[in-house]
Amino acid sequence: MSQVDIGSIVEHLDYGLKRALEAAVEEVLPNAQFERNQLYRAFVRAVRRKCGTWEDVPTSAIRP
Repeated sequence: MSQVDIGSIVEHLDYGLKRALEAAVEEVLPNAQFERNQLYRAFVRAVRRKCGTWEDVPTSAIRP
């Protein structure tokens, strides 16, 4: 197993994750009104609370 800093990964992928989260919410709740950046900030806070700083991932998920 390898470890990754999940917060750093989320921050690195913020552009794509923000849009993916928005698309998912719109798909599931088409009439929901929300502000994309506010939703994403809440998502990042939840990730940091629910995941450890360093998360174990299988070595097969890491490419050097």
